Amino acid sequence: MSRTIRIGTRDSELALWQATTVKDQLEALGHTVKLVPVKSTGDLVLDKPLYELGITGIFTKTLDVAMLNGEIDIAVHSMKDVPTMLPKGIVQAAVLKRANYMDILAFKNNEEFLGSPDGIIATGSLRRKAQWLNRYPTHTVVDLRGNVNSRLEKLNKNDWNGAIFAAAGLERIGLEPKNTIGLTWMVPAPAQGAIMVVAMENDLEVREICAELNHRETEICTKLERDFLRELEGGCSAPIGALAYIDKEEKVNLKGVLLTIDGSQKLEAALTAPLGKHENLGIDAAKSILSRGGRRLMNELQGAHLKTNVFSTKKLTEAQLQKFNSGIRVDSEDFIKISPNRISPITLKKNLGNIVFTSKNAVESLLTNCSPAELQFDSIYCVGRKTKRLIERKIGPVVHVENSATDLANYLVEYMDGTQVTYFHGNLSLEDLPSILEENNIIVNKVEAYKTKLAGKAIPESVEGILFYSPSTIESYLLKNKPHHVAYCIGETTATEARKHFKEVKVANIPDVESVIELVNGDYSGL
Repeated sequence: MSRTIRIGTRDSELALWQATTVKDQLEALGHTVKLVPVKSTGDLVLDKPLYELGITGIFTKTLDVAMLNGEIDIAVHSMKDVPTMLPKGIVQAAVLKRANYMDILAFKNNEEFLGSPDGIIATGSLRRKAQWLNRYPTHTVVDLRGNVNSRLEKLNKNDWNGAIFAAAGLERIGLEPKNTIGLTWMVPAPAQGAIMVVAMENDLEVREICAELNHRETEICTKLERDFLRELEGGCSAPIGALAYIDKEEKVNLKGVLLTIDGSQKLEAALTAPLGKHENLGIDAAKSILSRGGRRLMNELQGAHLKTNVFSTKKLTEAQLQKFNSGIRVDSEDFIKISPNRISPITLKKNLGNIVFTSKNAVESLLTNCSPAELQFDSIYCVGRKTKRLIERKIGPVVHVENSATDLANYLVEYMDGTQVTYFHGNLSLEDLPSILEENNIIVNKVEAYKTKLAGKAIPESVEGILFYSPSTIESYLLKNKPHHVAYCIGETTATEARKHFKEVKVANIPDVESVIELVNGDYSGL
């Protein structure tokens, strides 16, 4: 085959290991292959919203979009992270031979805590938490999130007895700690330890090549486990485990489990069928559990008994909500209300020189005062890609865009023609832009384009993270809440304000809502 097969990969250590493994296997079969780093989904263009294409899995979303855009030919995933329904046009092309499917306990000092009522175990997985509490009901399970490296680091820094990991993930990147115990009694996540290769449905050439990598036994077993999961309609938000294997007598065995989050209730099913008559094992096991109280348990899990994980201080659209990992429960409300000011037509008819916008609110407020045709600006500068798109769609071309007001101010000082700008802003704007410009002898004509009204509300203390989009949303939040959560910020200006109050502040790579959502999803990896 003269064609080069492009494998898309994210830049995490585990993702690179998996992609390289597939690359090596394809090259060993004589194919030409290259790895293609894939940008974040905020930088990718798609004609339809992700949810319309069935793209829901946060760990697979970036590569799904790249494949639909024709930028890569195949993608490689940890199979347990792949939604049971693939996006339209994408199909499973191969499943590699399964590695270690077990969960393991990494412990710090000794194993004596297993016989004590006061053990403290860390995990971000509801499935692991529920099964641990079912076996050790007096223990405490604390939340642990992040990539493998950061989770191991947190284990070492805290006074926990141990933390639970997927054995395959640690083994693949060579990070298995010295003190570990294989949790043979814990039912793994469906398809844990397996690697899936996906390709475009209509790319028959690539699909035929990938089929050479397929391990039939792993394919059979993981399909049954995922059938079990899909029939229960569960995801990361429900404690569900499943494991299938083929014994020496060529019988297919499947065990599935569903628990309450606190581990107090557990429903199990174990079925066996001869190879060749095994196709319905996963569905039958799920139906068995549903008929024995599982349906009521699932309704409870999917309802109000699950706490909200994160709260957005901006009302999110349905499309934006769909971008969160299915295991994250999200609530949102507008914590600020924007009302445009009336701007005198005389002001807008003057020679305003260089125009500066640091938010979409200023642009939208300006457009309520006059039609786009009346706004004849020579040089426009702004903050944020979405602000830029709005300006260019409604008003005219943008000379330059930056990710923060500070970066834009520094750019203007260095490269702007002239010594004067007109800055459209809100009444609560806290950017450093005006002061930086004035310190460098640039005249700033300030035009207050809108007023911001604080409209925050009290939120449950159990919420783990707050999404902020401006310093004003932080101010509004603090009126009725304490700063005891993680602050996920849209940009550096917002983050600077958040650091005055919050111990943990994280900043999106790109100043838009989607990038903030990706930031949240990154903290909820490895569920």
